[in-house]
Order: sequence, then structure tokens, then C-alpha cells
Amino acid sequence: MLYELHELQRAFLTPLAAFTDVGSQLFSNPYSPWAYTPMARSLAAGCELMHRIGKEYEKPAWGLPTTEVDGRKVQVVEKIAVDKPFCRLIHFERQGLSKRGDPQVLLVAPLSGHHATLLRDTVRALLPNHDVYVTDWMDARMVPLSEGPFHLNDYVRYVQDFLRFLGADTHVISVCQPTVPVLAAISLMASNDDPCQPRSMVMMGGPIDPRESPTQVNRLATTKPYSWFENQLIHRVPARYPGSGRLVYPGFLQHAGFVAMNPDRHLKSHYDFYLDLVRGDDSDAEAHRRFYDEYNAVLDMAAEFYLDTIKMVFQEYRLPMGTWEVDGQHVKPGDIRKVALMTIEGELDDISGQGQTRAALDLCSGIPASRKTHYTAQRCGHYGIFSGRRWRELVCPKITAFIRQHA
Repeated sequence: MLYELHELQRAFLTPLAAFTDVGSQLFSNPYSPWAYTPMARSLAAGCELMHRIGKEYEKPAWGLPTTEVDGRKVQVVEKIAVDKPFCRLIHFERQGLSKRGDPQVLLVAPLSGHHATLLRDTVRALLPNHDVYVTDWMDARMVPLSEGPFHLNDYVRYVQDFLRFLGADTHVISVCQPTVPVLAAISLMASNDDPCQPRSMVMMGGPIDPRESPTQVNRLATTKPYSWFENQLIHRVPARYPGSGRLVYPGFLQHAGFVAMNPDRHLKSHYDFYLDLVRGDDSDAEAHRRFYDEYNAVLDMAAEFYLDTIKMVFQEYRLPMGTWEVDGQHVKPGDIRKVALMTIEGELDDISGQGQTRAALDLCSGIPASRKTHYTAQRCGHYGIFSGRRWRELVCPKITAFIRQHA
């Protein structure tokens, strides 16, 4: 019922968003006589702010048409390498560089509310020196019910399928949520001596062992019973979507949770945006638009996957406790021997606390110490380890050097 109420609210807000968008243009477009009236900037700013609060945010485009390799601009083409019901493997093919020999990277994006395009800056920094593939997870409300459920164990199998498609000369980078299923996938491949095990794996800011330095996210998962998540957060997709009838954790509820973690910061950001528009500070206003176009675009997660994650990762700690089974086979990170491992944490990460990702080093006891390393990015929060200036200048060069070392 809550999903239907949300859709009803959207139906009311859509005309308002369209009206305020027109109002913003009316008071700001240089060809409009109203743009030269007193208070025009304030009225235009207010209209745009209302438009952005009321509009529906679609999945953003990757927007990476080119990259720069050895000082020259190279065209980049997005191609679907593998198309599965709940995920597409996207290849960012650099035109004319097929024989360059750069390391092949599988970047596993999080399935935790936002679209894979949240890693746009990650991909942009990797492209000059790597052949990049990215997991682009589907919005569960767009997946027909006939495709069946999607569990956390299915996520593990998807990762294995992608690794087998790419072959052994692959390096895996997982950001946040996927560090857990990626480690499980590679552990199972190692237990079975799968020839398509990757050369290396980089784990960034993920809840490998959420018992270490618990954050607000971890505490929410442990202070509420499993039944609370099942009864309060899971809803059916309404009839107007292809996934009608599918049980999901709706994106709009996830977004409400994101905002509730730092409401004062978001309120101040929107007020600053209004002031930037009034002052005519286009660069800061455009930065706000880019950030919230991404931040406000959320997807529905399959209920099975979300509830499995709550129970198995954050409540029962099955990976660090050694109690996780996938299709009857135990997940044993200690069986990994051939894959080099790098863990990365942000000093100021308030989502995955200090030590949660580093725990993978101890779990992977079969990897020689010479092939394991850890890096803590100073003055970096959660998003800073994969996006922004510190990612580009501090973290990405470390990853590139690690991958080259173990290529």
C-alpha cells in the first residue's frame, strides 16, 4: 500500500515540478522579458529549487564519451558484454586500443540503492590505464516477476559468471557492498580450483566484518529484528512497472534513509544552492545539480537480496564466522592462494568503519603476506575513496600500481 501512496504522491508532484521548471525558465532565460524584472533571480531560484525537489530522477547516463591515453584523446564506446535479468556487464571499450595490453578490470558496483553510475568518477580515473568492465545492476521494479527471485547467493553466482566470461587475466575491484559477495565468489572458485580465478582483487570500504568499528548503518541492522525489516521495508511493485507484483525494498524508502543520516547537511546544501542561483554562481550551482542528479536517482532492490544481506552479512556475520554456504558449499576465504589482495579503507568512513574491510587480510590466510597489502586513505570519507580529488590523486594510483605488480 505504501508504494501505491508514493505513486499517488508522484502523480500530484509531477505537474508541480513541470510548472516550476517553466517558471524557472520564465524568470532566467535571457530571451524572456520577465528575466529583467525585480526579484527575477530570486523567483527563478525558488522555482528551480522546487522543481528539483519535486521532480522524478531517472538513472543518469555514464557520460564518458572519451578518455585520455598517453596525452591523446581516445573515443570510448559503452557495449553490453553480458546481459542477465538482474545485471548487465558493461564494457567501456577504448577505440583503437585493443592491442595495447592494459590490465583487464572487472569493477563490481554496489547494489545498495544507487545506480552503478555512482562509480562514474571511478571508471573515469581507471580508463586511461585499464580495460574496464562494470556491473550495471538493474532496477528490480523493471525485472518481470517471471525472471524469478534474486538472492545474495545469486549475486555471488553472477560475479562468478562474469569472471568466467572475462577469463583468468582479470583484476577485480569491488566497492562497498559487493566486497562480501565478491570475496565469497572468489573463495568458492578457489575451493574448486577454477581456472578463471582473477589475478588480483581490490576490496574498498566494504563490510567484510561489520563487528569491527560498528557504524550507524551497522547498528541499525543489529538493533532491529529481521522481522522488522521484512514487515516494514518490503513492498510490492505497482502495476505500471514491468516488475509488477515483485517484492522489493523500494528506492524511495532507501533515499529517505540516506537523507535521514545527514538531514542538516542536505538542508544546508539546498539552501546554498538557492543562494548560488540568486548570486549567479553557475559553477557551484552546476556542481550541486550533478551531485543530486546522481544522489536522488535510486533503484528498487529485490526483497530476497536485501533481506539476505541484512541477515547473513550484518546480523549473523556468516562470512567472518565461516558459516556461509552457497548451494551447499562452504565459503572458505582461506582457500584462496593464487589471487593477490589489496584492502582499502577511508580514515573518516562513517558507513564501513575502520577494520571492516581490512578483515579480509586475515580471512584470506592462504595468500602469502607478500601478495597482501592494505591502504588507509587519510582524510577520506566513504565516497572519497572512490570519487573526487583524493580518489584520483591518492587511491587510484595505488590501485594501478598494485594491479600492474600482479598482472
